[in-house]
Amino acid sequence: MRRVRIVTTITALASVGLLALSACGSKASGPGTAGVKPPSISAMKTLGPGEGTVNIVAWAGYVEDGSDDPKVNWVTPFEQQTGCKVNVKVAGTSDEMLTLMKSGDYDVVSASGDASLRMIYGGVVAPVNTDLVSNYKDIYSDLKLQPWNSVGGVAYGIPHGRGANLLMYRTDKVSPAPTSWSVVFDGSSAYAGKVTAYDSPIYIADAALYLMKHQPDLGIKDPYALDSKQLAAAVALLKSQNKNVGEYWSDYTKEVEAFKSGNSVVGTTWEVIASLAQADKAPVDAILPSEGATGWSDTWMVAAKAQHPNCAYMWMNHIVSPQVNAAVAEWFGEAPSNSLACDYTSDKNFCTEYHSADAPYWKNVYYWTTPTTQCLDGRTNVKCEDYSEWTKAWTEIKG
Repeated sequence: MRRVRIVTTITALASVGLLALSACGSKASGPGTAGVKPPSISAMKTLGPGEGTVNIVAWAGYVEDGSDDPKVNWVTPFEQQTGCKVNVKVAGTSDEMLTLMKSGDYDVVSASGDASLRMIYGGVVAPVNTDLVSNYKDIYSDLKLQPWNSVGGVAYGIPHGRGANLLMYRTDKVSPAPTSWSVVFDGSSAYAGKVTAYDSPIYIADAALYLMKHQPDLGIKDPYALDSKQLAAAVALLKSQNKNVGEYWSDYTKEVEAFKSGNSVVGTTWEVIASLAQADKAPVDAILPSEGATGWSDTWMVAAKAQHPNCAYMWMNHIVSPQVNAAVAEWFGEAPSNSLACDYTSDKNFCTEYHSADAPYWKNVYYWTTPTTQCLDGRTNVKCEDYSEWTKAWTEIKG
């Protein structure tokens, strides 16, 4: 049976003014950085010999050396091929990643979309010369030069993988089979005490996305760009939902157990959690609802003051090579970024299950980003609520 390792901690977000500017989703063109430019930092021009070491900040499961499972090891081959010894620091949150990268002790980081532009605008990471990463040519085009990994057409990283936040339900308890998020919002009373939701302020975006599709009069164009009226509407919806929520989850193992036991019958999930629950014989299914969903995308980025930049570039090329990208995707439980990776997965149905090459699927995913007072949807006549306000609102929602 395929082994899967995923991050068990929510990617913590923090509002840090203009340093947190980002843009939402695979649809977004991202006006949020209008008038603001990153520090002038040059990308590396040529690739030289390795320095003998590379210091990495990464999510759990991204840098495996066989210590967790002898069969799961893409670090040792890299060290043997390049002479670059890998030192990894596993981070639990995006804020921790940002702090570690600011220290100057690390060369490369696997940044999520809520942190990547903070690092770019803070001068923490440098533009990436993609010509020096030979495997970049095979990265899916809809992951290249996106608002969370580039600025003004300049690449700041190499895409690693992605996932969507799906709707999971017990097929023996929820009928008819849902096609909309309405089952956990407007219709949640039908499953009072059995609804589950993600335990983070960023979950407000899920409510905002639902309202964007069902209450167009609110004028929501981007689920991460909410003015005071729009945020209030999302909060009201989530307060109503709260009465029917049996459990908010952040630990994936607890969600698997809740669906197996029947304590939860419907709510938000990740593809890998649904797979684990199904592998444990839980009668569940997971869908991308008609409204679309929120999601995440990770990017390998090089420190602006990397002490071992050549080894950092070598690592980026290695980790997104078809064979390694396939191995990481299966171990972690995410869609790979390399279009050739699916030829190397041990489970030949893996890429179909994770929608790796399904561009229309990803067009309906709105990737995580940090809300800022400068509206990410381009509005200039109103102030949007930043993440600190979302955090206050989340506390209020949960009571």
